[in-house]
Amino acid sequence: MQSLHWAVVGGGILGMTLALRLRQHGQRVTLIESSPMLGGLAGAWSIGDVTWDRHYHVTLLSDMHLRGLLVELGLDEELQWSRTRTGFFTDGRLHSMSNTLEFLKFPPLGLWDKLRLGWTIWHASRLHDWQSLEQMSASEWLIRHSGQRTYEKIWLPLLRAKLGDNHQYASASFIWAIIARMYAARRTGYKHEMFGYVRGGYARVLARFTAYLQAIGVRLQGGVAVDQVVRTPEGLGVECSEGSTETFDRVVVTTPAPTVISLCPELTAEEKSQLAGVRYQGIVCASMLLDRPLAGYYVTNITDPGLPFTAVIEMTALVKPEELGGHHLVYLPRYVVPEDDLFKVPDRSIEESFLNGLRQIYPDLTRSNIKAFRVSRVRHVLAIATQNYSRNLPRMLTSVPGLFIVNSAQIVPGTLNVNETIQLANQAGLKLVRHSEAASANEEKVPC
Repeated sequence: MQSLHWAVVGGGILGMTLALRLRQHGQRVTLIESSPMLGGLAGAWSIGDVTWDRHYHVTLLSDMHLRGLLVELGLDEELQWSRTRTGFFTDGRLHSMSNTLEFLKFPPLGLWDKLRLGWTIWHASRLHDWQSLEQMSASEWLIRHSGQRTYEKIWLPLLRAKLGDNHQYASASFIWAIIARMYAARRTGYKHEMFGYVRGGYARVLARFTAYLQAIGVRLQGGVAVDQVVRTPEGLGVECSEGSTETFDRVVVTTPAPTVISLCPELTAEEKSQLAGVRYQGIVCASMLLDRPLAGYYVTNITDPGLPFTAVIEMTALVKPEELGGHHLVYLPRYVVPEDDLFKVPDRSIEESFLNGLRQIYPDLTRSNIKAFRVSRVRHVLAIATQNYSRNLPRMLTSVPGLFIVNSAQIVPGTLNVNETIQLANQAGLKLVRHSEAASANEEKVPC
């Protein structure tokens, strides 16, 4: 097959990996990203005098697609592993739920409730027919297996914490995907799950990845916003906001579904309807540097209503404080719908609200303990796995010749994480090249 010139629009981990795979299949590739730096949701930023991940990420032993990419980048030996602890803040108290004994002692649930909760998790970890789970709501499935009390005390608060009002639309496959990811390591022979990170965080991973793409001949265009992709007599024209237009043989758009609609005006009404039907969850996530640890839990799940954030992620329960200038890094996420008014709230107001909420869990925390605070906002983060989700997804191949859509909404079944994003890119790269080979072969059979 002759080498074609591909444009990959969107320079997150998905776009970067897709550009890598296309280039490895002998294609010419230009990667276009609106931000100056590549990485998207996995990108790093500065908070105080520390550079670390803008959002919280963790690597599991079972994340073989991510670990495979790290091998290619020569970073696999830089992974640091440790076991972490889990906390729950419920009924105004902080509890540890990090092992079987602590689970059995967990005060908010009675013994029968705990048995049903344990059964639900065990049962989900052994299910394989995820398609059938798409046909019922997460609430219906959880109540059936865990009971009404456990659902109201544990599952419903957790669903609301992750999905907000969108929890009512989520299918049971959403819960299955989360449990399956956490239990994947045990199914492959590991006795227990370990959490890991690369020394230097994603700033180091992305710097190495960017250099690697350049070294193998991928053309990178950072800080370039695409306005639209349209057909031209020569192929597909990528029109950029500064007024330039470049023509490509093939274009892959990796942005969230609402952005695809605006970038690709020549899609059919049916295709646009499918894209518009993807329901998204956004995030407002605060990062803060402290001069002290909190409780040492990697994640503290919050089941009490009224707190302004939906979990506490104490990153330095995993990452050594020496990597962060001796500071302790904490993330305070709040998952909201893309239209939520929280996106309009000033950073200073969010800081006051979040710190007041954090003091409800840690009353001894003072303003002097806070060394830096920064807020990230992203409207389209997670595509909600609604009922019959896989049947209604937009296809990679579009009605516009040479135009493809590959985005995180196509991670089915699964959850949004770096490992499954890389898996999608690996699979899509091979599919797109094979499709182009077949299309080129058919074109050659057509007489001029």
